[in-house]
Amino acid sequence: MLKSLRSPATLLALLVAVSGALLVLYAWKLPPFGSAVETTENAYVKGQVTIISPQLAGYVKTVAVQDYQSVKAGDLIVEIDDRIYDQKVKQAQAVLAGQKANLANADQSISAAKARIGSSQAQIASAQAALRTAEANADRVSSLLEKGISTQATGDQATQALDQARAGLRQAEAALEVSRQDLQSIVVNRQSLEASVENAKAAVQLAVIDLQNTRVLAPQDGRLGEIGVRLGQYVAAGTQLASLVPARKWVVANFKETQLYGMKIGQPVSFTVDALRHQTLTGRIQEFSPATGAEFSVLKADNATGNFTKIAQRLPVRIAIDEGQPLAADLAPGMSVVVTIDTGAAARP
Repeated sequence: MLKSLRSPATLLALLVAVSGALLVLYAWKLPPFGSAVETTENAYVKGQVTIISPQLAGYVKTVAVQDYQSVKAGDLIVEIDDRIYDQKVKQAQAVLAGQKANLANADQSISAAKARIGSSQAQIASAQAALRTAEANADRVSSLLEKGISTQATGDQATQALDQARAGLRQAEAALEVSRQDLQSIVVNRQSLEASVENAKAAVQLAVIDLQNTRVLAPQDGRLGEIGVRLGQYVAAGTQLASLVPARKWVVANFKETQLYGMKIGQPVSFTVDALRHQTLTGRIQEFSPATGAEFSVLKADNATGNFTKIAQRLPVRIAIDEGQPLAADLAPGMSVVVTIDTGAAARP
């Protein structure tokens, strides 16, 4: 037995078996090769790529930028022919002026209606005075008739004058009520005119906004991608003019669920960038995705049908890039990186 173990063939076979076992243990990160350091190549630089589009239609009058140009917030990118929108502003302003004139006319009508009410009140006072005179005259004539001094014709005239005075008072009172109703109608109509003026003001503001929107401006600082619009091109609302990439970037590493144990927000991270000859940069864990990538896919697998093969899922981990690293300025969204995290390291703020 000992002689067989000493033979070169047996020793070689034993060495191959031990090496194979060690290789399997290393590949599966089993003891004694287990490590707290987790690495993934499924990681990329991310950024907020903003698609810049117009809010209205028209012919492009000016293209003020070039491909890959750096811009500041408020810089002009594209200008659309504004002649139509300028005339719409003037049209809306003219409508507003007309509505204001109608409102001013309503104010004048209110003043006139109040004056008519005053005139009606004066007419009532005059009719009341005439009624008192007619009543006094009728009383005198009636007294004289009883004494036989006055004629019946004079009594009839006094009675008729009294009836006319009473009718005149009722007419004056009715005229006062008509004047009051006219005033109320004008007041109600004025409220409608006030609403029309506010509507006209809103129309002016909308026209001004449309005019301002003919100048498409950069929403924030950053660098532009390829400019997809040309001078003289007709564009509609939503047409993609250019893409803007702000300076703020981060890394998203898609770790297998079996690698996540021990990871915490704030833990230090190191990563190498393929495009920078594998130069190393640092960062820290900022956030964990609330679900695996499979849950966000459009077509989700239905594991309740057919045969099942267990596949380790990946969870996106957002990594903030440490400031003060000169190489960080050369990062661009979409670059491939290799991320390494020591799950045993303490988290930092």
